[in-house]
Amino acid sequence: MRANLIVIYTHRLSECRKFYESLGLVFEEEQHGTGPRHFAAVLPGGMVFELYPAAAPGRESGPVRLGFGSEVRARHGYAAGRHMLRDPDGRTIELHVAG
Repeated sequence: MRANLIVIYTHRLSECRKFYESLGLVFEEEQHGTGPRHFAAVLPGGMVFELYPAAAPGRESGPVRLGFGSEVRARHGYAAGRHMLRDPDGRTIELHVAG
């Protein structure tokens, strides 16, 4: 078994999208039927990472720690190695950048 989907609910949709794009994710805007517009990025290996608007108080994703391995280089401002970051909602993001 392997994970194939991560969904983050946020009241800071635009800010979170920009943050995760700075890590190298490329989002497409999507909407399924009459559901909310949201953003989806397909990661290497096929996992989908989605950002959804938190439609109501208490709907936002709570404290989550995510880890990404990346080919991100200096063009994104990250040197090779491990970086501990926080997204706009305060989630801990562990970024491993290849050398």
